[in-house]
Amino acid sequence: MARVERSARELVEDVLAALKRAGTVKHRDGHARYGIVAPKAFGVKMGEIQKLAKSYGKNHELAGKLWASGWYEARMMAAYVEEAERVTPAQMDRWCAGFADWSVCDTVCFAVFDRTPHAFAKIEQWHTRPEELVKRAAFALLASVALHDKRDIDDELVRCLPFCATAASDQRNFVKKGVSWALRTVGVRNAALHAKVIALATRLAASVDSPPRWIGKDVLRDLERPLVAKKLAKISARQTSSRPAPRTAAAPRSRRAAR
Repeated sequence: MARVERSARELVEDVLAALKRAGTVKHRDGHARYGIVAPKAFGVKMGEIQKLAKSYGKNHELAGKLWASGWYEARMMAAYVEEAERVTPAQMDRWCAGFADWSVCDTVCFAVFDRTPHAFAKIEQWHTRPEELVKRAAFALLASVALHDKRDIDDELVRCLPFCATAASDQRNFVKKGVSWALRTVGVRNAALHAKVIALATRLAASVDSPPRWIGKDVLRDLERPLVAKKLAKISARQTSSRPAPRTAAAPRSRRAAR
C-alpha cells in the first residue's frame, strides 16, 4: 500500500508540472467570461486536460491526490482518471462539497459520478441541499445518467421528476439551468419519458413564478423541436423491432390429420 501511495505522489507531481507547462495566462484570465471560479488555475484548455488524463489512464489513487491538490485543472483531470467502481458515497459527498464552480461540478458528474452505483441515491440526497452547486450536482448527475446509462432505468428517472418540480422554484441560476438540463435530457430518451417531461414542463411554464416558468418554457422549446420528434420516432421504431414477436397459438389439427 505504501508503494502505491508513493507512486501516486510522484505521479501527481508530474501531472502538476505538465499542467503548469501547458497553461497560459490568456486562457486562465478567460475563465471569468464563463463564470468559472478558479483561484488556483494554470489556464489549460480542456482538450489538453483530457489528453493528459488519457495518457495516465484510470488511477484511483492519482485521482484522490489530484483532487486534494486544489488546482482547478487537477480536479478536472481527477474526474477523467478516477475509477468509478472504486468511488464511495462518502467520496462523492466530499468532492461535491468542494465544488467551487459549475464546470468542475458538471465534469465530475458527467465523467465519473454517473457511472457509480450510488448515482440515484445521491440525486435524491442532493436535490434539496441548500448549497447552490451541491443542488446543481443533483441535476447535473440526473442529466448525465439519463444520457449515458443505456439500461432500462425509466422507473428510476420517473421517480426523479418530482425532484425537478420541487427545485424548479429555486431562482439561483445554476440550479435553474441544472433542472432544465436534466428535464431536457430525460425527455429525449424515449417517447414515454418525453410525454411525462412535456406534461411537467407545461405545468411549470404556466406558473406565475419566474423560475419555474423559465424552466418550463426552456424545456418545451427544446423538446418540441421537429428534430427531437424525429429522434424519438427512430427510438420507438428500434424498440419495436427489437421486441420478440408474440407467440401464436398452434392451429388445431384436422380430424383427418389426427387419424
